Amino acid sequence: MDELESQEFTLEDIMKEFSGDGQQEIPEDLDTDEVLKQVLSDDTLVVEPVSDDTIVMEPVSDDTIVMEPVSDDTIVMEPVSDDTIVMEPVSGDTIVMEPVSGDTIVMEPVSGDTIVMEPVSGDTITMDPLNAQTIRMEAVTGDTIPLEPVEEEQLEDLTQEPFSEQWEPEYEQPMGDYVPPQPIVFQPQSRLRELKRKLVAGPEKRYYELSELGMGKLQLAMLLCAVVVVLSVLTSVLYAADRVPQSRQRLMVFGQLFLMLLAALPGSFQLVDGVDDLLHKRFSLNSLLVITFIACIADAVFCLQSLRVPCCAAFSLEMFMSLWSNYHKRSTEMGMMDTMRKATQLDKVVREDGLDGQSVLIRQQAQVEDFMHNYQSPSTPAKVLNGYALAALLVSLVLGVVGTVMEGVATGVQVLSVSLLAAVPASAFISQTRPLAVLERQMHKLGAVLCGWKSVSGLRGKLVFPLTHTDLFPVGSTKMNGVKFFGGREPDEIVAYCTALVEADGGSLSPLFRQVLESRNGRHYDVQNFRAYPGGIGGEVCGEPVLVGMLPFLRDMGVEIPEGIRVNQAVCVSIDGELCGLFAVTYEKNKNAALGLGALCSSRKLKAVLTNNDFMLTESFLRAKFGINPKRLTIPNHEECRQLREKQPSEDAQALVLSTRSGVAPFAVGVLGAKALRTASILGLIIHMLGGILGLGAMAVLTVMGRTDLLTPMNMFLYQLVWLVPGLLVTHWTKII
Repeated sequence: MDELESQEFTLEDIMKEFSGDGQQEIPEDLDTDEVLKQVLSDDTLVVEPVSDDTIVMEPVSDDTIVMEPVSDDTIVMEPVSDDTIVMEPVSGDTIVMEPVSGDTIVMEPVSGDTIVMEPVSGDTITMDPLNAQTIRMEAVTGDTIPLEPVEEEQLEDLTQEPFSEQWEPEYEQPMGDYVPPQPIVFQPQSRLRELKRKLVAGPEKRYYELSELGMGKLQLAMLLCAVVVVLSVLTSVLYAADRVPQSRQRLMVFGQLFLMLLAALPGSFQLVDGVDDLLHKRFSLNSLLVITFIACIADAVFCLQSLRVPCCAAFSLEMFMSLWSNYHKRSTEMGMMDTMRKATQLDKVVREDGLDGQSVLIRQQAQVEDFMHNYQSPSTPAKVLNGYALAALLVSLVLGVVGTVMEGVATGVQVLSVSLLAAVPASAFISQTRPLAVLERQMHKLGAVLCGWKSVSGLRGKLVFPLTHTDLFPVGSTKMNGVKFFGGREPDEIVAYCTALVEADGGSLSPLFRQVLESRNGRHYDVQNFRAYPGGIGGEVCGEPVLVGMLPFLRDMGVEIPEGIRVNQAVCVSIDGELCGLFAVTYEKNKNAALGLGALCSSRKLKAVLTNNDFMLTESFLRAKFGINPKRLTIPNHEECRQLREKQPSEDAQALVLSTRSGVAPFAVGVLGAKALRTASILGLIIHMLGGILGLGAMAVLTVMGRTDLLTPMNMFLYQLVWLVPGLLVTHWTKII
């Protein structure tokens, strides 16, 4: 379009064109804006760009619109549809606009990427392009225009000329440096949710698996086996007393064989485990029990021929002990899982090298994996006992061969069966399981568990156990009973000076005095030249010397004490050498702290160290409050206390004891119990190996001497009972509370 003549139209001409019939009257309620909209949609208008970036549509009069080209750069608005106007600027950028109303819109590009649409009414709309090529504006309401990116397949339908230039953003300022992600802030609630999720997936799942197996069947099997033991012993006693007629001896031998098979029926689980160990190239006490059962059955067959009573009572006793051992294993695991699944917090104690070459136990937060990955680790004494069982089998086979060579096959089988029974006392089956079961029941009450045998090995030797004032006196156990002021100083000033020194010391009295100061709306002061003395502390507050401590300490420092003051547990404060205040303090005894401190001070290989120099917590005071031996509790100087408090464990430190509750008692009982468990396991191993070696030695002597007549069932049962007594006593070693 090269040239365009200016034309003038009257309102009447416009309405005639709109109605199509010049004879019709113009309605009174006709909207002139709607008329203009129809005219604009049917005709081509020439818009005059005032500048390079601004397009202004200005009415010359109320009824006439003049459109004149200002320059050669002409923008033509051609109707694409009834409601859409395509504006093609000379630069090649294509903008699709849908009018919202009949108002005139002034479009002013603010920058290279932003277009401001200002209606005449004064409302301003800012539009940011969403892609590099096309901007599509669809009016949802009268004042809102959302921007929606148009797919590339729709470009040819929306524009007449393809977009040729690729839009690239221009950064007015350089991009900043890379900021690493901030660490996640610790939130107790989130940690509790994560802890519960792991507990449900691990300990709680395992607990319900064991609950489905139940303990009833195992207890019933033990009861049946115990009945068989009693019946076997009674028949053996009758046979030894010659109360069985000659005609009934064969029936009694057959009855012994039947009882032996009956004892093996409830203990079939143990026999199956023994066979499984053999198939996996392992040897255990259950594997030896399987071989013993086969040898006793073979001996019973020969007994039917020679009318000799087999050793049914001794074998039934070993089967009962094997079932009891399985009961201990299952109940112990269920107890540990029950303790873990009920946890609301989880802390652990690890071992690190401390001061003067002594190992220090440090407490920190734990993970569920610290327990699940280690609680089933086999103990060293159990491995040694299994190795001894294999050696005992080989020795028994040699003795059986010797008996066969000397007196025949029947005698050789008899020697083999009796040697197998004598090589392993019956209590050896529970020598490693019962101590742990006894200890677990005590730790379950306190919410503590051991992390397998690795934790027991890690707690050997002499250890230092750091304690804080909150371990001995938790929050709420320290109370103030009364206050008395002396002299002419203001009470608020006395409280503020005393609180400043107590907070600088950081002992157990700090929260208590801070609460008193806040209740009086007192001021907080800084302390200069702070010093700690035996029985008290001192420093300068606002340039005045202040001493805080017990009455004997103030007397030693030269402070004059009025007559008639008799307070055992009181915090006294003096300002400038004058007694100004006396605060009566009461420490309530906590059962958890008393149990933990008593357990720590009862062992010579545990050294309790108080890492807070609280002048009120003296050796005499702790002895009177908890009834402990003060020699087992060490109160070091400030420097050693600081080093112990700042001691941090390594990342790969092995978790030794886990606690699901607060307080020092779970850790103290766990550490002391681990030491007792290690002692009981080693003593049990020594006692039963000694009993087995003596039994094999006796069998070797009797076999060589040909005195197989002494290998009676009653003698064999009595031998088992002799070693059963020390075996049971040793397994009870871990009962410490």
